[in-house]
Amino acid sequence: MKKVLLFGLLFPALAFAQKKAPVKSKTKAVAVAPAPEKGDGYLINGEVTGFADGTKIALLNGTTGQPEQQSGIYQNKFSFKGKLDKPAFKIILVDNKPPYLTLFLDNSDVKVAGTKDAFDKAVVSGSASNSDFYKLNNLLAPYQPYFAENAPADENGKAAAKQTLENFIQRNTASYITPLAVIRYMQLNDDIMKADQLFNSLSADVRSSDLGNYVTQQLSEQKINAVGTVMADFSQPDTTGNPVALSSLRGKYVLVDFWASWCRPCRMENPNVVASYQKYKDKNFTVLGVSLDKAKPAWIDAIKMDNLTWPHVSDLKGWGNEVAAQFKVTSIPQNFLIGPDGKIIAKNLRGPALDRKLEQLLK
Repeated sequence: MKKVLLFGLLFPALAFAQKKAPVKSKTKAVAVAPAPEKGDGYLINGEVTGFADGTKIALLNGTTGQPEQQSGIYQNKFSFKGKLDKPAFKIILVDNKPPYLTLFLDNSDVKVAGTKDAFDKAVVSGSASNSDFYKLNNLLAPYQPYFAENAPADENGKAAAKQTLENFIQRNTASYITPLAVIRYMQLNDDIMKADQLFNSLSADVRSSDLGNYVTQQLSEQKINAVGTVMADFSQPDTTGNPVALSSLRGKYVLVDFWASWCRPCRMENPNVVASYQKYKDKNFTVLGVSLDKAKPAWIDAIKMDNLTWPHVSDLKGWGNEVAAQFKVTSIPQNFLIGPDGKIIAKNLRGPALDRKLEQLLK
């Protein structure tokens, strides 16, 4: 399982992107953790029906996806015990296949009750941190459409979702689940400085947790390409080998689109970009495609096949593309909408979101 496992489970939209493969660690999975003294760690007692005796069950690290403990289900029961430095996401996996159960674990006595047919919906009780996880999920339940790829064009609803998250963050600064609320806030709001302010309001212990460290990393990367900043110039060869610079398009609205011929999510998104390009190309809008291909014939064939009639550049270094590295692009498709002044207006506009934004700008 990849390092992005946890975030793929929590945020399904992330599954619709081709990600740069993480460097594989040679560290082997941790064996069963030593039992802590009573009251000095966590104890998970589970009762789940429908599984045969001896069915394997594992407790995984929610960030790395690596097994931390392995056990078996006998007479519908299983257990794990150990000790955490700080509360963290964990995943319980049965028989090495989905569905998974995601929980936020702290050093407490935890009960898990569920069935084989709906294991991912098993009820977790006894963990205060997991209760905060449930609380946040319940608060966001009415707003789930706004986190989807094709979010509705309802600014009032989106504003309500952002306010709900902001209120949760401000009222739960000492909760280890609150960095997740910051992540959700960042999904809805391009104002990276506001997200940074909210995150810095959290306690030092929370900010230094695994989830807090992930938010720190995301904030650091997004500040490099923050909305409102001028996108740094770059130049790469086009399909004929001639250099094309971003600055040569200054004065236009430009969608800088990172993609590749081998990236299925990119190819699925291309028709949306084509539709927006055809609709607004005569209204001072264009696209600059930056490909993470290595094979030039495949790159050119994909351009022709998908009818991508705008400028394209690539250094044909795949994930080693120097422009992608410059802008910290580690998953595709990814895009930046640039204004005539060269400043970033928006990021990662997909599906109808791109058309809606251009309609606002180019009426």
